[in-house]
Parts: sequence; structure tokens; C-alpha cells
Amino acid sequence: MRCSLVLFFALAGGLSIAPAFAQADLRTEGDVAKAQGTYEAEVAVNSQSEGDRPGALARALGIVLGKLAGERNVTSRPGVAQALRGAGNYVDSYDYRQDEGSSPSGAATFRTTLVARFRQADVDGLVTALGLPVWPQPRPKPVLWLAIDDGSGPRLVGVAQANAARSALDRAIERGYRLGLPGGGAAEQALVGAIWRQDTAAIARASARYSPPMQLVGKLYRGNGGWTADWTFIDNGKVLSSWSSSNDDPRRTIASGADGAADALVKRYAKRVDSGVPGIYRAVFTGIRSADDYLRLSAALQGVAVVRGIRPVAASGERLELDLDLLTGIPGFNRLLGDNSPVEVVNAPAEGPVVLENEHAEYRLK
Repeated sequence: MRCSLVLFFALAGGLSIAPAFAQADLRTEGDVAKAQGTYEAEVAVNSQSEGDRPGALARALGIVLGKLAGERNVTSRPGVAQALRGAGNYVDSYDYRQDEGSSPSGAATFRTTLVARFRQADVDGLVTALGLPVWPQPRPKPVLWLAIDDGSGPRLVGVAQANAARSALDRAIERGYRLGLPGGGAAEQALVGAIWRQDTAAIARASARYSPPMQLVGKLYRGNGGWTADWTFIDNGKVLSSWSSSNDDPRRTIASGADGAADALVKRYAKRVDSGVPGIYRAVFTGIRSADDYLRLSAALQGVAVVRGIRPVAASGERLELDLDLLTGIPGFNRLLGDNSPVEVVNAPAEGPVVLENEHAEYRLK
């Protein structure tokens, strides 16, 4: 029996997709720096061991994808979790940083952080292939008008009190944008009453000196045994969103403002890149001359995040015909093959699911 037919009958029950992780050969350059740009992220790790690294890189890439899409739960989108298992393939470089702190007893503590930098072109290709929304750059820097009443009356948080709003400022960076604070001069301090009344028109007028004309207005106060914040996000004088949040931890309550503003901005400005129509696509693979060739093809297909399933159709000689169940379409599949894939594109069909024998994508095993 010819090798290709053996492979075909081995596939007759269908192929279960099990993601494969391919770790890149990366270099550690020392304990330096913090994550700065959109394509950089940092995550806490238990150690600098090789065993802890793949999971840390996956979490870091998830943060980067969240920045690009502006979504807080981007990892729950179809195909993303599988793509993150190959995070090492997108890394440009990484470093470790050790931060010193202290325990409640005063003893010194140390936390190790991995700082990962990913290749922009490759990550952009992944975002496109997965059909994720893209929040365009450059992004706005809204002004955060926050008033806090801890029981002694509301006070405005200005630049001099930035630490009080630190959780919101940091959360905004995690979501891929930045928040600014007002200078906090006497005239702006007088706006506390307008914030408490949620007089958005007065706040918008006071923000005329800042650019862009976007404001995140919030008031934080004690309530229900914890802290509550009422938020309004304004874009060029128009209220885009209003919401409230509560938590026992005031820092988390304040951070919720940055999340709500990001959600409003993404809803208005993010655009989904067309990566094809999900469905079943017929694909023909040639150049399969041995069992080793089949194993290389199988590994390559299992490593493509948009592949949900594979069904064998026919085999003849060095030719194997499969139906691929894709999350996005042939364009997304082709993008994720990458330059280092053992599979190269010979011919791509027109858009749309195709199952007819005369409409198929053609590939060759290198």
C-alpha cells in the first residue's frame, strides 16, 4: 500500500487539533528596564527557569493582544488561547527584573518579573489572522477628573496627588492607552462640586485647555461597607458611557474607571480587520512522500491557531486532500503559516467557505 494511502486511512476518523508549542531560541540580556511600548509586557514569574518561561511568555503576549485590541478579555476570543501557546515564536527579546519589597513583618521580599518584547510585524499578522479588532494608533489621552470623599468632603485628584489615582493610571496603560490628570490649581479644585453633581458640561469646558477633548469623570465615596465610584466618559462633549462600580478595595474601584473608558473608546474606534469568512475550506497538500512528511504536515496544521478541525477527503500518490474547519478563513490561515512553516501556499481560492472539488486552496510541503 502506498504511503499516502496509509496516511489517509490513519486520518479517516478525523484529526483532533492539539496545539503545539514551539519555543524560540531566546537570549536573556540582564535585569533591565520595564515594559514601555504597545508590543511589550511584563508578568510576575516564580523563577527564571526554562520551565516557567513558556507560560510567562504566553501571559505576556495575551497582555499585548489586549493592548492592541483594547479588550479586557481578548484571551477568551476563539483561537487566541491556542495562539498564546506559541508565544515564544513572536518574541524579539526578554529580560528579568527583580523588585525588592517588604513583608508586613518588615522582612525583605523579592519578586521576579519577566519583561518580554514581541516583534511588531509578527504580532500584527497574528492579530489580523485571528480577526481581532484593532484600536488604531496613536491613541487619545483623556483627562481623568476624579474627586474622592473619604468622609471629610470631596477633593480633586490633581497631578500632585497622582498616587491616589495610580491604579487607574496603571490600568489604562495595561489597556493600551494613557490617562492624564488636571494640574489641580485653585480654579480646577473649585470644580469638585461639578464633578459631584456630574455636571459634564462644566467639566468639558474646564478641559478646553487640555487635548484631546475627552474626559473621564468620576466620584469615589464610601458606601455599602466598601467604596463606590460613579463614572462618566465624555468624548468631544458627548457622553459615550456612564457606569458605577463598587469594591471593598478603593484601588480596584478607581481602576474600574480606566476599564470603562477603554471599553467606550474601543466600542467607538476599534475596527475589525477582515481575515476571511469562518467555515469549512477544501485544501490540497502535495509533496507528501513519506510518513515523516505527513508528521511534519500534521505538526504544522496543529500549530495554526485558526484551525478548529481537519477532515480527510481523499489521498492519491503524493497528494492529500483535507477539509479544514477555520475560525477566520483562508487569508487568516495563510498568514499564520508564517515564513518558517514547512507548508507553502500554491494557490488560494476566492473568499467564502468552499467545499466543491473545483474550489480549493493548494499547498506544497517543502
